[in-house]
Amino acid sequence: MTAVSFAGARRPVRAGGGVTIAMTHHSLTTSQRWVVGLTAISALLVGLDTTVVATALTTLRLDLHASTEQLEWTVNAYTLSFAVLLLTAAALGDRFGRRRIFLLGLAVFAVASAGCAAAPDAGWLIAARAVQGAGAAAVMPLALTLLGAAVSPATRARALGMFSAVVGTSVPLGPVLGGAIADGTSWRWIFWINVPLAAILIGLVLTRISPSAGVKVRLDLPGLLLSSGAALGLVWGLVRANTAGWTGPETLLTLGAGVVLTVAFLLVERRTDQPMLPLRLFGVRAFAAGNAAIFFVWASAFSSVYFMAQFFQVGLSTGPLEAGLRLVPWGAMTALVPRLVGSLIPRYGERPFIVGGMLLHGLSMVWIAAVAAPGVAYWELVAPLILSGIGVAASIPATQSAVLGAVAPPDLGKASGAYGALRQLGGAFGVAAVVAVFAVAGGYASPADFVGGFTPALVGCAALAVGAALAGTGTLGRRITAQFATPAVSTPSQSAGSSESATASR
Repeated sequence: MTAVSFAGARRPVRAGGGVTIAMTHHSLTTSQRWVVGLTAISALLVGLDTTVVATALTTLRLDLHASTEQLEWTVNAYTLSFAVLLLTAAALGDRFGRRRIFLLGLAVFAVASAGCAAAPDAGWLIAARAVQGAGAAAVMPLALTLLGAAVSPATRARALGMFSAVVGTSVPLGPVLGGAIADGTSWRWIFWINVPLAAILIGLVLTRISPSAGVKVRLDLPGLLLSSGAALGLVWGLVRANTAGWTGPETLLTLGAGVVLTVAFLLVERRTDQPMLPLRLFGVRAFAAGNAAIFFVWASAFSSVYFMAQFFQVGLSTGPLEAGLRLVPWGAMTALVPRLVGSLIPRYGERPFIVGGMLLHGLSMVWIAAVAAPGVAYWELVAPLILSGIGVAASIPATQSAVLGAVAPPDLGKASGAYGALRQLGGAFGVAAVVAVFAVAGGYASPADFVGGFTPALVGCAALAVGAALAGTGTLGRRITAQFATPAVSTPSQSAGSSESATASR
């Protein structure tokens, strides 16, 4: 019987073939903490720009004389390019070096941010936002990939908990920062601040994160083109559906094209010998369930925050900054809960945190829907906001752990790209679907009119949360066993970590 020791788990586990893996419970090393911290802050930086503009839209409209449709595209242009290029960025990272593409993403994000800040009109701002989203698409999936390559599978859940604790604050923190900057100075500083922060991160990444690459294979150009086109069609159709009409030609054409290209992408990936997204990964139950879960988790979470921020402003007549501050109880949970969940996943598995967390979030949405009224006191909303935040914050690191823990090290980049793409698609789908529900029963004519649509909209968020819980039943609900520890066996060259070829096999 052979004994192998790994860091981060709690007890001996018997593997197949009579191999016993003796697991000890170690904290992350200093170098690993640098990787977790730098990847998390980078992901937070690009994540903030998804929501930071929301509470500054009124100021943007007045300053740039922007139309309603142009305001919509200041948000959608970023989301669109972000979602479309996630899989492509992950594939490029595997081919040309994960750290290299990650740094390129930060640089593009910084330059595009300066372009946003200097925008003389709305058209310029929208174009710069699209480029900014392209940079973000390289940062987010490769942040997870670099983290996954730097820590062993046994300590990955803890590292992901720390990562999620930082990144999860982007949704509630965005509206607060956007409102504070718009109220206190110029909206342009929302973007200027990104430039020095990205420059500092680039310098630290160069010195603190070692180069890493996937297995060097031929670039899957048909897969890149088809996946980008499929994501473009699906996201464009979803973000435009409520403006162009769900049965309008634009919506039907773009969504239909997205579906056709998705099918073509799957057929091509099935036939090629070096696919950018191996379909065999979806044959692993935890991988498929974790990706399905994050689609619905983010659909519910993003759409609920989208409407809660508006409820405070339209339904309760608060200003942008106050609306953002009222979301702090929700946001505080996203910073506090993930680290705890990350330390518990190795013992209990991912399933209880995804299923339990999303059911808690769904019930909280129903609670808020039941008490919502133009004159409702804020204190009546604090408890369900906290419970909702706990539920979402428990679910996200568990979905990440399920997906990354289900694949071998060479597939980490592909897994991160798929996870990021489905998360972004989920957010676009959630907002589109819940806005459609809102439009049936409510509007913006008065606080009462808004609440009339807000109530069924939150019930829609609860329904999406149930979808996430159902998907989460397919993840692990037991202690992490030897199948997750096996990839941590390292060769001497991997342990040295001194070259690109050594890290490529991790």
